[in-house]
Amino acid sequence: MTESEKASQVHATLQAAQAASPDAALPMLNGLIDLVSSESGDQSLEVDEARASAFLAICELGKALHRGQPAGALWPPALAATERWVALTS
Repeated sequence: MTESEKASQVHATLQAAQAASPDAALPMLNGLIDLVSSESGDQSLEVDEARASAFLAICELGKALHRGQPAGALWPPALAATERWVALTS
């Protein structure tokens, strides 16, 4: 799977998770970890940093959902970080 395909899949899943209930969203986010944390190796530093930012934002969101904390304010940064990653890989 290319870096662009990974970024697009993560973004689509993140959008679906945002529309889902917190109980349904958490497993969806957990399923993204392998895609976001794996490195392709041949990417620019900018793409690596965008992927890392998306990873951290998704982890923060997942932690809040896991703990039953409000996560509304965490969705926009996670989506923005993922959108940046998508843009850099397109």
